[in-house]
Amino acid sequence: MSQITRHHTGPRMSQIVEHGQTIYLAGQVGKPGDDVTAQTRTCLESIDALLAEVGADKTRLLQVTIWLADMADFAAMNAVWDAWVAPGHTPARACGEAKLATSDYLVEFLVTAAKP
Repeated sequence: MSQITRHHTGPRMSQIVEHGQTIYLAGQVGKPGDDVTAQTRTCLESIDALLAEVGADKTRLLQVTIWLADMADFAAMNAVWDAWVAPGHTPARACGEAKLATSDYLVEFLVTAAKP
Protein backbone atom coordinates (compact mmCIF):
# COMPACT_ATOMS: atom_id res chain seq x y z
CA MET A 1 0.00 0.00 0.00
CA SER A 2 1.32 3.48 -0.91
CA GLN A 3 2.23 5.77 1.93
CA ILE A 4 0.44 9.10 2.31
CA THR A 5 2.53 12.01 3.58
CA ARG A 6 0.96 15.33 4.54
CA HIS A 7 2.74 18.68 4.96
CA HIS A 8 1.53 21.88 6.63
CA THR A 9 -1.45 20.03 8.04
CA GLY A 10 -4.12 21.93 9.93
CA PRO A 11 -7.56 21.04 11.23
CA ARG A 12 -9.18 21.65 7.84
CA MET A 13 -6.58 20.76 5.21
CA SER A 14 -2.98 20.05 4.32
CA GLN A 15 -1.10 22.31 1.92
CA ILE A 16 0.70 19.32 0.35
CA VAL A 17 -0.28 15.66 0.19
CA GLU A 18 2.03 13.06 -1.33
CA HIS A 19 0.67 9.67 -2.36
CA GLY A 20 2.78 7.27 -4.35
CA GLN A 21 4.34 9.29 -7.15
CA THR A 22 1.70 12.03 -7.04
CA ILE A 23 1.73 15.41 -5.30
CA TYR A 24 -1.52 17.24 -4.53
CA LEU A 25 -1.56 20.88 -3.46
CA ALA A 26 -4.37 22.64 -1.64
CA GLY A 27 -6.01 25.48 -3.54
CA GLN A 28 -3.63 28.43 -3.72
CA VAL A 29 -5.00 31.96 -3.49
CA GLY A 30 -3.43 35.40 -3.60
CA LYS A 31 -3.46 38.36 -1.24
CA PRO A 32 -7.00 39.68 -0.67
CA GLY A 33 -7.44 43.10 -2.21
CA ASP A 34 -4.78 42.64 -4.91
CA ASP A 35 -5.86 42.66 -8.55
CA VAL A 36 -6.04 39.38 -10.49
CA THR A 37 -2.55 39.85 -11.96
CA ALA A 38 -0.93 40.19 -8.54
CA GLN A 39 -3.04 37.38 -7.07
CA THR A 40 -2.05 35.09 -9.95
CA ARG A 41 1.64 35.86 -9.39
CA THR A 42 1.27 35.12 -5.67
CA CYS A 43 -0.50 31.82 -6.40
CA LEU A 44 2.21 30.72 -8.82
CA GLU A 45 4.97 31.71 -6.39
CA SER A 46 3.25 29.60 -3.72
CA ILE A 47 3.00 26.67 -6.12
CA ASP A 48 6.72 26.95 -6.90
CA ALA A 49 7.59 27.03 -3.19
CA LEU A 50 5.34 24.12 -2.22
CA LEU A 51 6.56 21.92 -5.07
CA ALA A 52 10.18 22.72 -4.17
CA GLU A 53 9.53 21.50 -0.60
CA VAL A 54 8.90 18.00 -1.95
CA GLY A 55 11.64 18.08 -4.57
CA ALA A 56 9.48 18.93 -7.58
CA ASP A 57 8.96 21.93 -9.81
CA LYS A 58 6.55 23.25 -12.44
CA THR A 59 7.93 20.89 -15.08
CA ARG A 60 6.23 18.10 -13.09
CA LEU A 61 2.70 19.54 -13.33
CA LEU A 62 0.10 16.98 -14.39
CA GLN A 63 -3.15 18.91 -14.04
CA VAL A 64 -4.13 22.40 -12.97
CA THR A 65 -7.65 23.64 -12.31
CA ILE A 66 -8.07 27.40 -12.14
CA TRP A 67 -11.10 29.12 -10.71
CA LEU A 68 -11.73 32.78 -11.50
CA ALA A 69 -14.28 34.86 -9.62
CA ASP A 70 -15.01 36.58 -12.96
CA MET A 71 -14.16 35.19 -16.40
CA ALA A 72 -13.55 38.79 -17.48
CA ASP A 73 -10.15 38.29 -15.78
CA PHE A 74 -9.26 35.32 -18.02
CA ALA A 75 -6.83 37.24 -20.28
CA ALA A 76 -5.06 38.96 -17.37
CA MET A 77 -4.62 35.66 -15.51
CA ASN A 78 -3.41 33.91 -18.67
CA ALA A 79 -0.81 36.63 -19.32
CA VAL A 80 0.84 35.76 -15.99
CA TRP A 81 0.32 32.01 -16.45
CA ASP A 82 1.80 32.00 -19.97
CA ALA A 83 4.95 33.78 -18.75
CA TRP A 84 5.30 31.31 -15.83
CA VAL A 85 4.45 27.87 -17.20
CA ALA A 86 7.42 25.82 -18.44
CA PRO A 87 7.41 25.56 -22.26
CA GLY A 88 6.97 21.96 -23.34
CA HIS A 89 5.67 20.99 -19.88
CA THR A 90 2.19 22.47 -19.93
CA PRO A 91 -0.25 20.43 -17.83
CA ALA A 92 -3.78 19.35 -18.58
CA ARG A 93 -5.73 22.44 -17.53
CA ALA A 94 -9.24 23.66 -16.93
CA CYS A 95 -10.43 27.14 -16.02
CA GLY A 96 -13.88 28.21 -14.96
CA GLU A 97 -15.79 30.81 -13.04
CA ALA A 98 -16.68 30.11 -9.42
CA LYS A 99 -17.71 31.90 -6.28
CA LEU A 100 -14.54 31.68 -4.15
CA ALA A 101 -14.23 31.58 -0.34
CA THR A 102 -14.50 35.36 -0.05
CA SER A 103 -15.15 38.13 -2.57
CA ASP A 104 -11.56 39.33 -1.99
CA TYR A 105 -10.19 36.29 -3.81
CA LEU A 106 -10.18 36.65 -7.59
CA VAL A 107 -8.36 33.45 -8.57
CA GLU A 108 -7.52 30.05 -7.08
CA PHE A 109 -5.24 27.31 -8.44
CA LEU A 110 -5.56 23.60 -7.68
CA VAL A 111 -2.48 21.57 -8.68
CA THR A 112 -1.61 17.90 -9.15
CA ALA A 113 2.00 17.08 -9.97
CA ALA A 114 4.28 14.07 -10.37
CA LYS A 115 7.22 13.35 -8.10
CA PRO A 116 10.60 13.36 -9.82
